[in-house]
Amino acid sequence: MTTPDFKKFNIDAYKPGKSKIKRFKKVIKLSANESALGMSSKAKKIISNKNLFLDKYPDGKSKNLRKAISQAYKCNSEKIICGAGSDEIILMICQLFLKPKDEVLIPEYSFLMYRIYSKIVGAKVVFAKEINFKVSVKELLKKVTKKTRIVFIANPNNPTGTYLTKKELLDLRKKLNKKILLVVDDAYAEYMKNEDYSSGLDLFKNKNNVFILRTFSKIFGLASLRVGWGHGSKKIVDALNVIKAPFNVNGIAQLAASESLKDKTFINKSVRHNLLYSRKIKKFLETYKIYSNSVSANFLLLNFEKSRYSAKFLYEKLKNKGIILRSTEEGYNIKNKLRLTIGSKKENLKFMSAIKQILKK
Repeated sequence: MTTPDFKKFNIDAYKPGKSKIKRFKKVIKLSANESALGMSSKAKKIISNKNLFLDKYPDGKSKNLRKAISQAYKCNSEKIICGAGSDEIILMICQLFLKPKDEVLIPEYSFLMYRIYSKIVGAKVVFAKEINFKVSVKELLKKVTKKTRIVFIANPNNPTGTYLTKKELLDLRKKLNKKILLVVDDAYAEYMKNEDYSSGLDLFKNKNNVFILRTFSKIFGLASLRVGWGHGSKKIVDALNVIKAPFNVNGIAQLAASESLKDKTFINKSVRHNLLYSRKIKKFLETYKIYSNSVSANFLLLNFEKSRYSAKFLYEKLKNKGIILRSTEEGYNIKNKLRLTIGSKKENLKFMSAIKQILKK
């Protein structure tokens, strides 16, 4: 039988952090930056509700969820669009703004879906150098051309854990051509308590040439439900709604996300937990000369350059104990580093105990 011809893409498919090890029924997964404390009890209650009507389509425009978001973040619900994860919105942004041969500018080490979706629509991806694994405004501006249409910035950045300060982010928008769309991915914003940081949403809520991405997959712990949102000018959001899939966010996801926003106690507990264990683990690993970025999001980029041990050695040894970290060689091409998600108290203590056993100190 003949298979009809189809497009060939010169793209490396996205490879998520590993979640299984053959010899282990249960693993400690510290590879995907998921919530350390799971999800809010309010969200759990909604999901376990036996009276949910699943035989009907969900609200295609996520009206109640957008209203809940607008109240929680003090922004206009008409300037919000919801998606099946924020990565669906990244794809829609690329479809809306990019033509073949347009240029998309991203830092050299950044969330892989920016480059993947840009390439799918035929755009050219241009990389800007980072300085010590931090996004450089100067290097980004050097790479801007007449063909640049979008600049993607994750802040704080995944997988490096570094971030642009409020001043640097404002400076970037000021110096970019006004016709270039700046997309600021605030995926980890809720974790950020650094004094020199401001989220993209706080800085650019009323800017027509900035689009903000947010997710319920991280601090809210709804990764499996796939729900995220974007905020931008009403003109952009209206245009995105034209190309959006009709029922892209499922009904349970909409309800659980809305309830999660109400649980301030859970959010605050998650932030405190993350700060406590990020600092504790960072200090602990430094005794083995394994260094990392300053505490920011819910993960650390572990640097083995000054250690007696390599990233690959530790990755394999931890895997043998049922603990999975994220290798940064795959996709990101960052050598001799590992990305470590901050886990639950039990997971963090097991991780540190395993390190002591492996490195014998």
